[in-house]
Amino acid sequence: MLRAGCRAALSRRPPQGSAPRRGAGEQRSGAAEAAAGESLKRTPLDALHRSRGGRMVPFAGWSLPLHYGQGHLQSHLHTRRRCSLFDVSHMLQTRVYGRDRIRFMESLVVGDIAELKPGQGTLTLLTNERGGIVDDLIITNTLEDHLYVVSNAGCADKDLAIMRGRAAELQATGGDIHLEVLDNALLALQGPSMARVLQAGLSDDLGKLSFMNSITTTVFGVPSCRVTRCGYTGEDGVEISVPTGRAVELAEQLLGVPEVWPAGLAARDSLRLEAGLCLYGNDIDETTTPAEAGLMWTLGKRRRAAMDFPGAAVIMAQVKEKPKRKRVGLTSVGPPIRPHMAILDPEGTPVGTVTSGCPSPSLGKNIAMGYVEAAHSRAGTTLTVEVRKKQHPALVTKMPFVPTQYYMAK
Repeated sequence: MLRAGCRAALSRRPPQGSAPRRGAGEQRSGAAEAAAGESLKRTPLDALHRSRGGRMVPFAGWSLPLHYGQGHLQSHLHTRRRCSLFDVSHMLQTRVYGRDRIRFMESLVVGDIAELKPGQGTLTLLTNERGGIVDDLIITNTLEDHLYVVSNAGCADKDLAIMRGRAAELQATGGDIHLEVLDNALLALQGPSMARVLQAGLSDDLGKLSFMNSITTTVFGVPSCRVTRCGYTGEDGVEISVPTGRAVELAEQLLGVPEVWPAGLAARDSLRLEAGLCLYGNDIDETTTPAEAGLMWTLGKRRRAAMDFPGAAVIMAQVKEKPKRKRVGLTSVGPPIRPHMAILDPEGTPVGTVTSGCPSPSLGKNIAMGYVEAAHSRAGTTLTVEVRKKQHPALVTKMPFVPTQYYMAK
């Protein structure tokens, strides 16, 4: 997901809900740090993270592991080569019931939810009347009698308020709609050996489960798990929604496989950037539109024609007139590119801003994404990025930076 899970633990700008960076003279006392830690929410795997040496950090109001003893670089590369387990239980999981559930969801998002086959999901965008992106969601039309919605942790409160408000409006006019917030944990198993590892604990054939499809099944003896083939790393992977009371049991069974390592926010962020996936709050937010962000593929053809989603007039006008700025990928050598750095043309005129950036463990060079004036957005365009008041060459580069490995059943 453009999501989906990690909120830029290594970003210069603190992610939504995280503690701000502090300079000299601003260090808090141990008692204050402890008090702040007590106010954070904890996932069902909190004790497991700590027992395995997870470095816990505040993130979107939660205490989550940044990385483990093997460090960020090795964790990132291990995910690309083998398999890692991420705890994304902080994300909001919602079930939407009722005969009007599709009409309800399509009144909020840009995607064609009605066209989803049973068990199929899609990435979509929750938009406002100005065409801005309120959040990016994954919505699945389950084989049961509901839609399953996963929202970003930093947007959970506002998303839930919007959904509850809209549900109340529909109910007031006789609409049949009901929301249920799930208390399940959410585990993401990601990497090229995921299928082999997970298949050992499934009776269902993973070979028949394509990217963005979902089933409810028993996983390593734990019943009532929703397994969705998706993730935020660009690798083949699944997200497993598991009953809270048995989350640790399932995580320990998966981590009992030698090639499965625990991974944290740091690896999740660099993996998603290599895959060209947006980070909500950095690369997309309520001031960016799908047209500017290069996410028009999330709009269904029927929805474009009907123009019946929030902000449709603004978004479709941008499509017709062409957006004045566009999200692009950048590569460079030299000092790392970080969020908020200025992007300039060869003459030194500012033409944009970096929104995400880090050294790529897989490629051995710097990668970034940001927004530039449309005239400078073509792949192959040479620009510069201002790092510590010095300009360094950067090349507009097609994304993903590392080829994605999403699985499609034959």
